[in-house]
Amino acid sequence: MASLGPSIDELISALRCLPGVGPKSAQRMTFHLLERNREGGAHLAKALMDALDNVQHCRRCRILCESDICIRCQDERRQQDQLCIVEMPSDVLAIEQATHYKGQYFVLSGHLSPLDGIGPEALGIPRLIEWLDEKTILEVILATNPTVEGEATAHYISELARERQIKVTRLAHGIPLGGELEFIDSGTLSHAFSGRESI
Repeated sequence: MASLGPSIDELISALRCLPGVGPKSAQRMTFHLLERNREGGAHLAKALMDALDNVQHCRRCRILCESDICIRCQDERRQQDQLCIVEMPSDVLAIEQATHYKGQYFVLSGHLSPLDGIGPEALGIPRLIEWLDEKTILEVILATNPTVEGEATAHYISELARERQIKVTRLAHGIPLGGELEFIDSGTLSHAFSGRESI
């Protein structure tokens, strides 16, 4: 492989740790930062170092934050008896931006995947069990992704909640608003049909 020097090669290699960034994209980013935006590169480096030094997981809900307990967990105006369980911190932002949900969250930072060595401990399930055992949660809302792994994770957590007589609900899956039946994939259509509701 042709090289322009160890510093450039190292930067290209480092940028490849980002999801979706292959060799060509990393090369373009490197050249852009070095040729056209060194100030932006310096700002990026400082912001990245600050985030790595200051950001941690909330002790209660496991979202990324800069304190022991995040602002949502500290907010006493939020409903304390509803717990929405999501896979990633970005899911919390999506729910907050699109809904009026004002309950609590628990961030798994992934999903169960025994083949990849991701078990309950890696997802913080022991901490979730402690929270459920406090008997303050009346409803668990499962908002994991509608993938095989997401469904397996939701099933596992629903069993934990039901053992403690906690109501369990799952986000509805089905036809998107504005969607046309002829363009919906068969799996989504089947799920929507079996989950139909009275009106």
